[in-house]
Amino acid sequence: MTDTLRPAVSPSVEPLPNSAPQGSPQKLKRSIGVVGGTLLTLSCVTPASTLFVVVPDLFGSLGTATALTIAIGSLLCIGVAFCYSELGTLIPSAGGEYAMVSTLAGRLAGWLVFVLSLLVVMIVPPVIAMGTADYLAPIVHLDPAIAGAGVMLLATLAGLLDLRANAWITGVFLVLEVIAAAVVAVLGFAHSERGAGSLVSMEVAGGNGHTDTVTAMLVVSGLAIALFITQGFSTAVYLSEELENPRTSVSRTVLATLAISTVIILVPVVAITMGAPDLAALTSGDIGGMVEAWSNSAVGTFVSLCVALAIINAGIVMVIQNSRVLFASARDKAWPEPVNRGLAKLGRFGSPWVATLVVGVPGAALCFVNLDTLYGVTGVSVTGMYLLVAVAALFARRGAHRGQSAWRMPLWPGIPLLLIAVMAYILSQQEASYLLWTGGIAAVATLYWALYLRPRRETRWLVTLPEDTQP
Repeated sequence: MTDTLRPAVSPSVEPLPNSAPQGSPQKLKRSIGVVGGTLLTLSCVTPASTLFVVVPDLFGSLGTATALTIAIGSLLCIGVAFCYSELGTLIPSAGGEYAMVSTLAGRLAGWLVFVLSLLVVMIVPPVIAMGTADYLAPIVHLDPAIAGAGVMLLATLAGLLDLRANAWITGVFLVLEVIAAAVVAVLGFAHSERGAGSLVSMEVAGGNGHTDTVTAMLVVSGLAIALFITQGFSTAVYLSEELENPRTSVSRTVLATLAISTVIILVPVVAITMGAPDLAALTSGDIGGMVEAWSNSAVGTFVSLCVALAIINAGIVMVIQNSRVLFASARDKAWPEPVNRGLAKLGRFGSPWVATLVVGVPGAALCFVNLDTLYGVTGVSVTGMYLLVAVAALFARRGAHRGQSAWRMPLWPGIPLLLIAVMAYILSQQEASYLLWTGGIAAVATLYWALYLRPRRETRWLVTLPEDTQP
């Protein structure tokens, strides 16, 4: 950490297009409050689309232990949310994790967090989008990759609009996905086949009709995906430059979003576990089929269409979030100057339009990549990112940061230390191939840092804060 952050504004930084006076960092428009921010952030968590797209894979490997695994992951996320709330109010930047970690733990650590977050923000939208085809099946049969690519392109167009308009669009879609999740929960509880004890029975259907036991190690391995399930609450930090009164609204949005999303996801998972006709049906993860069996085809079609809209909603919000990350990296001079100038351009509606296209179009292409690999790399990246954010939280109360106005977490430094230990252990239990993929990308990023960014540390990777949020 000897190579620490330079001052937020450097005289050597060239002005970017559409910028304020020379030497002043680009600023996004503050246009949303806690309610709008919560709607956008909840939409990025995508409770219903996560429930219907990601959770079925957990049912396939963890069976009746799925709800327990998600519950443990949600408890861990409380500590993560505390770290995000404190660091996000201390350093409110569209750069999110990388701005926080760079400022507190050094620019190399911040760069690695940026690379991990970039992996997440590029992979998660197509992972979710590819689930659209399954839930449009009652109306039209589409190839999952083609449907996912279409959703990504539609989300990219919506991401070019004004953020306030998108808050209303995503708010309407969010209501529909909450209704879908509520219908599943009600039907599952109404058709319960087993008691609450099944939630800790640790069983999964095996081959030839046998029942296998879910081991503790399988649960630990599944925690990487469980953390990914509620990961979207960090969107509040990415939106901190566009939230009014970020010193208070960021923490409120982060914590409220985690609480609401956990309920929306976990309650239906409990209901499905208790209401599945048998263990084989639960392990299959065919939630749509179970909904039809519990009700009728009309209800199943309604739920499926709500989920399809939820996925489109998720794509819109994720493109918004992810374009802000690239915008911030260009403003902070992470790339050669032509790239910086392009990514930092703001469009007519105040959105970073080039960064939005850079996120959306490759996201459409990723819809044609193997889904298991995308899941695995995302889980490792999210876990590694949380670990580095927890490390940064250990430095949030030293030096000049000690007296700054910010939301402060309880039980510091115990919570960050516990998170570091737990995340490191979760990483140790992941598949070697996913660790190698993620580690290889991090190694290439480190070379880029060593050969390009560090030798130009006076003019590159200058993490900035908007003028109205600097201490």
